[in-house]
Amino acid sequence: MTQYLMSVWHADGHPSVSEEDREAAYAATGAFNATIQGTGVWVFAGGLHEASTATVVDGRGTEVVTTDGPFSEAKEVLGGFWIVELPDLDAALALAAEASAACRERVEVRPFQG
Repeated sequence: MTQYLMSVWHADGHPSVSEEDREAAYAATGAFNATIQGTGVWVFAGGLHEASTATVVDGRGTEVVTTDGPFSEAKEVLGGFWIVELPDLDAALALAAEASAACRERVEVRPFQG
């Protein structure tokens, strides 16, 4: 079995999504989460606050430098993720399609290194 990161990408702040649509997506995602927890593929998942709450830490030099805001300026940001354990990439892609439909966003699938 391989663990996969299924990451949710969205426009920061969901500017074009109504509150009603957002709540419907949250409810559908909650139902999806309950389903995959019951199947045993769930390892961990979480939603993230908007990118403006991020802090970047750079400890490569002699002093630690922290910067408010996201690491990169981008139109799309990481909004949440699932870590799942599945037999192969095809199963991960099929589950990601269900996740995308539930959260109403695009979902990127990446395997963890062995």
